[in-house]
Amino acid sequence: MTAETTNSEPTRERSTVPVVSVDDVSFAYGDLPVIESVSIDIEPGAFLGLVGPNGSGKSTLLNLMLGLQKPDTGMVRLFGEPASEFDAGERIGYVPQNATTAADRMPVTVRELVTMGRYPRRLVGRFSDDDRRAIDNALRAVEITDLTDRRVGQLSGGQRQRVFIARALAAEADLLALDEPTVGVDAESREAFYELLADLNDSGLTILLIEHDIGVVTTYASEIACLNRRLYFDGNPEEFVATDALAAAYGTDQHVLTHDH
Repeated sequence: MTAETTNSEPTRERSTVPVVSVDDVSFAYGDLPVIESVSIDIEPGAFLGLVGPNGSGKSTLLNLMLGLQKPDTGMVRLFGEPASEFDAGERIGYVPQNATTAADRMPVTVRELVTMGRYPRRLVGRFSDDDRRAIDNALRAVEITDLTDRRVGQLSGGQRQRVFIARALAAEADLLALDEPTVGVDAESREAFYELLADLNDSGLTILLIEHDIGVVTTYASEIACLNRRLYFDGNPEEFVATDALAAAYGTDQHVLTHDH
């Protein structure tokens, strides 16, 4: 990012309250246990990478963290409030699985989609100068100002990713949650995307990422949680690589390949 881009980021004050707090949470679909006794905190400004094999409960844990599902036992808090009662949705930017694929069916322009992120913060009536400034800053931050009039469905996968991130930034979200956002995206676009996330995290944005490429996570995340129904590891990438948590969670011999950047 250029210095101009970085300066356009909203100032985020650090709080001592965890952005997300998961306390001894369990969840099952009927008789099928999916999450078992998981406890984890995401501190303000963290970049947490959540990894685990297919079917390990990663997306379910993310839904529980965001208050989209309720745990069977235990407690989840968002910004200090019970997730089931949290109603400040503008503080969360969420990019679910297949979001960029779904964009094929969106008959809207880039600016229109990014503008949607501002709706929760808009006062009754027309958009204010502050609203328009936030939208412009979001477009500039992810470097897509040249695409504002393009239809989202006409963009590449990497470009669409940036549009969804810009929508979250327009809302001035404090937490950005992404569920395997780079599926089907070429390697060059993936690398640029994660460089963008790193820059946003450096500006103070808290990031929660589910990613199947463990090398990417160990390269860019400041904290790693390894899940397969229960939590096998929660700590920094260096410690994660040195432990056998990966092999234990995946039930096989796994190796981490780091990405130079």
